[in-house]
Parts: sequence; structure tokens; C-alpha cells
Amino acid sequence: MVKKHEPFVIGDVSVTAGTQLSVKLPAAKLYNDTPMDLHVEVFHGTKPGATLLVCAAIHGDELNGIEICRRLLGRVNAKTLTGTLLVVPIVNVFGFIQQSRYLPDRRDLNRCFPGTAKGALASRLAHLFSSMLVKRATHIVDLHTGAIHRENLPQIRCDTDNETMLAMANAFGAPVVMSSKAREGSMRGFANSLDIPCILYEAGEALRFSDMSIKSGLNGVINVMRCIGMLKGKIKATNSVNASRSYWVRSEADGLVNIKLKLGERVSKGQVLANIVNPLGGEPCPLLAPSDGIIIGNSNIPVTNEGEALFHIAQFTGDEIEIINDNLDDFMQEYA
Repeated sequence: MVKKHEPFVIGDVSVTAGTQLSVKLPAAKLYNDTPMDLHVEVFHGTKPGATLLVCAAIHGDELNGIEICRRLLGRVNAKTLTGTLLVVPIVNVFGFIQQSRYLPDRRDLNRCFPGTAKGALASRLAHLFSSMLVKRATHIVDLHTGAIHRENLPQIRCDTDNETMLAMANAFGAPVVMSSKAREGSMRGFANSLDIPCILYEAGEALRFSDMSIKSGLNGVINVMRCIGMLKGKIKATNSVNASRSYWVRSEADGLVNIKLKLGERVSKGQVLANIVNPLGGEPCPLLAPSDGIIIGNSNIPVTNEGEALFHIAQFTGDEIEIINDNLDDFMQEYA
């Protein structure tokens, strides 16, 4: 006998099995008394299973995840779904409206979890999201981009010592998996403290759309849903490679940046990443790679002061540098 799937209740809304429903959770108000709601799209499957939370724009200027969520809504049918899918395209609604990473009080929402019901605006919004959504989930995919003027190669960050998170990360199919402990106050850190596996997808740049990042992110979320038994179908994934460590290479001079290598390219120890040049002339100052690796992040501003971070390089052990190099070629051909 097939177990009946009970309705999913969120706030004062009950979502019956096999249906999709838009739910608005009151979050706060603007100065002019206009309500600001946290919009949640609920897909409640016909059979019991995992509850996956997919969210984007905890930082309001990180747009790729919003588009991934929008496309995901058109790819899921509650009637053929096992478990429950919760999609929140815009967590930081205030920052999104203002095209800002932060909330109006300049707080970073992703440093305020789990929040409190009577704290500052960021703390209240974190509390609402934590209590109504994070605690209801069995698995979470958190969608991010690089900061403004910084672009990231598609990558997954998670605690790779956790078997469930590693399985989700490998299923996602981003070319690089970074072993990363969650920061204090982050949503991922709060979820992990509750033993809820949460992986973070980083791809692209704030305030910009990257078609490659969006396509690979959508494919990754669907892969995770298949991995945890929510959808049928074969996992279509890139062979991910775990980086042993990563570091930023900082400018050694002030001036203009003439970049020699781009995002996703392989570097060798001692190779010139860029030349820093004085706008009035003179000899260039070469910026050299301290080790072999892959460029997984870079600054897109062609001017710099001494000490500014310009290139994020991931290191790999043994033959993995060859594997990731080949994987990136395949990845670029598929998604570029």
C-alpha cells in the first residue's frame, strides 16, 4: 500500500500533494507602507521524500541564481515529483530592489543566521527564512555569484568530509568542488549545525548574467534532485574534481592590469598572470603564479592598487590537474 502524502503546510497555507502553489510570507515593509514578501514557490509531490530548498539572492545583487530558479520552475511538475521542492528566487528582496549586496542598514544577510524575531531588519529576515524554510528542509542548494567586479568559475563549496554533501556536490556537476567550512552566521553554517546538508554554488559575477553559469546551475540542481530521489532520470554531470586548496594572488604594484590569462585557464608556477603597468610608461611589473593550478576567480577591473586580490587559483594534487584541465575543456564546449 502506497503511503499517502500529507499536505505541506507553510505559514497559513496548505499545499496538497501533486500541486504547485505560490506562497508569500510577510517579511517587512518599505517606508511608504508597501509590504515586502518572501516569495516561495512550493512543489508538493505525490509521494513522500526529500524536501529540497533551492534559494538565490541572499546577496541582493547576485542575479544568476534568480534566473536559475526561474528556469527551474518550468522544469518541475508536482504530479511527477517525489518529495517537496521549495524555491525562493530572491531571499534579500531589499538588496535586489536596490541592486545591492546588502540590506538597507548595510548588514550582510548571510552573516545574520539564524537571526532573531525582534532584532534588526537583517536578523528578522534571517529568522523568518530560518524558521519557515531552512528548518523544514532535508537538503539545500544555495545559489551565489562572485562579488561585484569579481567573476567566479562555476564551482561548488561544501564540507567534503560530509558524505551527503559530497554526493550532492559530485552530482551537481560543476567542474570544481572546493572543500570549504561554512562561515559563522551564514545560512549554510546554520543549516549544517542542524545536520541539514547544504551545498553552495558559486558562478559568474554580481549584477551580470552569465549564460554558462545559469545553464550549468540549472542542470546541477536537477542533477541533485535526481541524486536524492526526487526526480527520475539519469544524472548528466561533469566529472567534478576536488581542489586541495585555493588562494588569491595579489597585485605587487599600482597601475593598469594587462591580463594574460583568463578564468578557467591552467597556470604553471612562475607563469605571467598579468603585467601591472604605470599609465605614464615605464617597465611593466609581471604578476607571477606562485604554483600550478586553475584560475577559478578573477577581478574584472583593469586597474589596481598594491595588495588587491586579482586572481583566485585552485590547486590540485597528483594527476588531478590533468583531469580538471580536460574536464574544463568539455565543460566549456557544453555550456559556453
